[in-house]
Amino acid sequence: MKETKKQLSVSAIENGTVIDHIPASNLFNVIQILGLDKIDNLITFGTNLESKKLGRKAIIKLAGIYFEDDDINRIALVAPEAKLNIIKDYEVVEKSIVKVPDNIAGIAKCVNPKCITNFEDVKTKFKVVSKKNVALKCHYCEKITDQEHLVIV
Repeated sequence: MKETKKQLSVSAIENGTVIDHIPASNLFNVIQILGLDKIDNLITFGTNLESKKLGRKAIIKLAGIYFEDDDINRIALVAPEAKLNIIKDYEVVEKSIVKVPDNIAGIAKCVNPKCITNFEDVKTKFKVVSKKNVALKCHYCEKITDQEHLVIV
């Protein structure tokens, strides 16, 4: 009988946050929108890992980092099915699935170049019209920004 061994592809962290179930193609978008390239904490990430749900997924492990709601909303816009695991003393103490909120403010840019938010100092506001394939309707010009054209600010 052949013995199979399971091994973690990405090492464990003592305290921090794990963002799991990121679509593999969106890993670097998540790193960029969270500004992870500008912090000194230990960050481990892997991409193109096997996933029954996504086919291929990415994962990010952040030592000593916990996120505020605005950051979680940013994650939700580019990885709407991501899962957050809060780690304390190498144990998962809290699990949550990111949720795309009903309204977004000051996080994304309107695709309409003539929108007031693109040439005046006006905070963007959107109503989320689709949560699966994220689509946002601008409060000011009513233009729809789909996930493919989404720019996070």
